[in-house]
Amino acid sequence: MNKIIVSAVVVFLLMGAAPAGRPVKADWIPLFDGKTLNGWKVGDNAGTFTVDSGCIIAHGDGPAHLFYVGDVHGHDFKDFDLKADVMTRPGSNSGIYIHTAYQEKDWPVKGYEVQVNNSHTDWRRTGSLYGIEDVKEVYVKDNVWFTESVSVRGKRIVIRINDKTVVDYTEPENVKREKGSELRVLSSGTFALQGHDPNSKVYFKDIMVRPLD
Repeated sequence: MNKIIVSAVVVFLLMGAAPAGRPVKADWIPLFDGKTLNGWKVGDNAGTFTVDSGCIIAHGDGPAHLFYVGDVHGHDFKDFDLKADVMTRPGSNSGIYIHTAYQEKDWPVKGYEVQVNNSHTDWRRTGSLYGIEDVKEVYVKDNVWFTESVSVRGKRIVIRINDKTVVDYTEPENVKREKGSELRVLSSGTFALQGHDPNSKVYFKDIMVRPLD
């Protein structure tokens, strides 16, 4: 085997056969410091979100949304892995938005919502890509910590609960949404946590991202 071939093999192995333009391995980066809401911004009903014991707690009048506006990747993510440890109290509803943008009030119109709901009256359960590919099964219980993760690669969204894939959705090319949901498509953007209603109490911690673009 000549030197040129050997060199090519070494480069291939070092790259791990990663697709062109993809980092071989990116580090997980925390979006929440465990102590403050530095790097996060909320509009209406700001008192919905508090920090205690290393957790962001969503519990208040609602609806309210806490948007990441920090320095990581300029808070603009396209392809990424995101994960958070989550715990719900009985009857609670929340969500994690992706590819979204800051709004002062109302439900975010841009991007997708990844549902957090194990026992709320809304039948769409934890792991649903809300209103697009919904999950009816209950994979985790209230009052128990679980990890919810979202991966975006191009037009593909994969949602996992404790490493179990519950949604694997590929957005059609040139998709057209119904009126009022025109921006419910992949583009790029930030993340947001949802405070749904006064009866919902949801905890988030260890919120980590791995940018891939």
